[in-house]
Amino acid sequence: MNLHRLLQEREAASRPVRVVLIGAGKFGSMYLSQARRTPGIHLLAVADLDPARARASLVRTGWSEALLGAKSPDAAAKDRTTCLTDDAAAAIAHPATEVVIDATGSPAAGVRHVLACCAAGKHIVMVNVEADALAGPLLARKAREAGIVYSLAYGDQPALICEQVDWARAAGFEVIAAGKGTKYLPAYHASTPETVWGHYGFSPDMVARGDFNAQMFNSFLDGTKSAIEMAAVANATGLQAAPGGLEFPPCGVDDLARVLRPKSEGGHLHHRGQVEVISSVERDGRPVFRDLRWGVYVTFAAGHEYVRKCFQEYGIVTDPSGEYAAMYKPSHLIGLELGISVASVALRKEATGAATGFRADCVATAKRDLRAGETLDGEGGYTVYGKLMPASASLAAGGLPIGLAHKVKLVRDVAAGRPVAWDDVAIDGSSEAARIRREMEAGGADA
Repeated sequence: MNLHRLLQEREAASRPVRVVLIGAGKFGSMYLSQARRTPGIHLLAVADLDPARARASLVRTGWSEALLGAKSPDAAAKDRTTCLTDDAAAAIAHPATEVVIDATGSPAAGVRHVLACCAAGKHIVMVNVEADALAGPLLARKAREAGIVYSLAYGDQPALICEQVDWARAAGFEVIAAGKGTKYLPAYHASTPETVWGHYGFSPDMVARGDFNAQMFNSFLDGTKSAIEMAAVANATGLQAAPGGLEFPPCGVDDLARVLRPKSEGGHLHHRGQVEVISSVERDGRPVFRDLRWGVYVTFAAGHEYVRKCFQEYGIVTDPSGEYAAMYKPSHLIGLELGISVASVALRKEATGAATGFRADCVATAKRDLRAGETLDGEGGYTVYGKLMPASASLAAGGLPIGLAHKVKLVRDVAAGRPVAWDDVAIDGSSEAARIRREMEAGGADA
């Protein structure tokens, strides 16, 4: 409850938290809009492969040109301006840098930036949940060993879910399920960048006039992003994935406690303590009443007659038995809330969610019958989608993580709906991302 006060103290002492943002896309731009108005924060540098795009993002979000004139991080540190650069490594290594934000969305880049932060002793906030799903348990362990904080990004749904799980447990409740909402139908798993706009109801004219990335939007629709995010939540909280992956049961906020309880008691869960994503549409396409498409939730158990009575006395919506209840947040502000993570890691040395073990995985799964010689195109593409699996099942199947399923060639056929295995592709095992992932699979993520 005191982050703002701590930031004000840093401001008063002329010792602001110096931040480097890597990636000036949509999430990064949303943070930029708030960083300039937050006391105790100095945006030392914005690193982007296209510095001109970074400048445009800063100007669009309210930054004056006078603040963007620094030629180097050294100059920016002296006069509290911001340096624009395409050299992320140099910005990370600069002595003034305190917190690094990776908002690139590239698993390989995320791995590289975390390792650089470990070497340089800089805290890192990972907007890049793709990299976290690929190797977060090992990256978080390496960060702890290096004495830095590795954190999921507040404002993004995984960190908000982790917060709700922590709230429930700290209050003495057993967490039964936690997750988020999304728009889902089974047919969406086969969606491609060519078909995605019809599912969203976007006309060709809307797409032509907008700034839309078809593959990114498709990753949200085809289930990949949900699987990536729930892998991150499971690995951070200790909750487990169901053996069959996500079921996406249709559910509104008034039915959370009834739907998100074990099947043995009338719900949809495989087990107690599960991650699950709920759909904002019924299986026939009708909208769910009071859906949670943009929000997050946690369900928890009373555990005692006295608590069940308290639920009733205070108007808590429960399942019919009165044993299960829920809390939810109806929306999330994405990058507009990211400053919570920046302040938390810098001032409290505390992550807003971080992996503590390798419990769940997001495995590349064929959208259609794939043939040897084809090249996989990764998250949101034409060839594969990401499916949530328990880590033990992924390891047993030799599953290829979705984060490595980009620009790799198949060496044998893979049937539609089947997970792609390491042995099905020709992959450069010496690449940094592949090497780190293999190290984690070999047990390198053990606490």
